Amino acid sequence: MKASAAKPQHGGKREGAGRKAKFGEATAIMRVPESAKPVVIDFLNELTQKRQVEPKWPSHLTPVKLAENPTSFKVPLFNHSIKAGFPSPADDYVAESLDLNEHLMPRKEATYLLTVSGDSMIGVGIHDGDILVVDRSLTPVNGKVVIAILDGQFTVKTLEKQRGKIRLLPANPDFEPIELKDEQELQIWGVVTKVIHSL
Repeated sequence: MKASAAKPQHGGKREGAGRKAKFGEATAIMRVPESAKPVVIDFLNELTQKRQVEPKWPSHLTPVKLAENPTSFKVPLFNHSIKAGFPSPADDYVAESLDLNEHLMPRKEATYLLTVSGDSMIGVGIHDGDILVVDRSLTPVNGKVVIAILDGQFTVKTLEKQRGKIRLLPANPDFEPIELKDEQELQIWGVVTKVIHSL
């Protein structure tokens, strides 16, 4: 009598498997009629927008919690620009007060802050430990520094759109540009508008 071959120990469900970038959780395979495919895709896209899934931030981009109702914080703004070249006589009066909340976050409901770790963007003045002010209401156009999610991985890079191709550009020659391939999924989570940098 022939001994039965042992069943291979592979296959089946893997913990954490599935494309999670878009929905923030594991996905499942299902069959739908071909004619219903566009309807299902539209429904899922609408569901994703409504849910506004909170991202799982990587170690090199740490979210900074904003106060729900930040109080006004005004500081003196002198009516004189400072020269980086030769010294010039200083004005001895204050022209107005500047509210830092309004200056840094004019659209606070669409703004979030991130702390950066790493030096892939030092060429545009973004250093390790800097805090980025990110506005989700702005359109990510060519040449803007953006917070991008590529296949579920976060990064801060300059967006380049040329001849129908999209690339994410670092600002450090030690890092390679990222060229978006057809099968990759890209989401833009906001445009960087300010950098808070300590000297």
